[in-house]
Amino acid sequence: MRPRDDHGTRGPLSLRVSSSLPPLAALFVSLVAIPARADVSSWLFAGGGASALYRPHTSGDTAGALQFDAGMGSSPAAALAVGGLLRMQTRIGGGSDLGLFVRTASGGFVRGNWGAALDLGGYERWWGPAPAPGYAGSVVLGGPWGLTLSLNAARDTKDANTFTAVLGVDLARLSVYRTSGLSWMPNPFPSPQPRESLQ
Repeated sequence: MRPRDDHGTRGPLSLRVSSSLPPLAALFVSLVAIPARADVSSWLFAGGGASALYRPHTSGDTAGALQFDAGMGSSPAAALAVGGLLRMQTRIGGGSDLGLFVRTASGGFVRGNWGAALDLGGYERWWGPAPAPGYAGSVVLGGPWGLTLSLNAARDTKDANTFTAVLGVDLARLSVYRTSGLSWMPNPFPSPQPRESLQ
């Protein structure tokens, strides 16, 4: 049966118009939408230092330490950035702990200048005479050129305490996010752009 013409309720013209409305609406929304820039902060740290381990009923044991951090957070243009951080901390002669942290960092820290960050989270330890998971926290101090000092304290479920001080360089803060030392070494494409920063 043939569809009715213009005098009926449905005809070929009305079918064509109704089927073309969704693509037209999508095109209109895409043309009118305001472009958004969603920059994220990131961290990529490597450093070395010293670690002290205290187990119940034993004297403290010190050793060298290596630490590697990688993570991402909220906008680097804000006064505070919050994100997640994956950390591998190696005690030389012992083994490696793998941890997951929430980082809260100042804008100056994120943008490669003076600032600080606080890391809170947990870790898993598979090595040693009594391997066990635990919780940890870090106060991280940042300076220009990606220079970073991480002061860490951790305690596992078997009452072993670990204290670590690590000095190193955050490669993301040194390169992409660096807003310091621009007269010595320009940063052609900083993130965020200077006009976007709150500081």
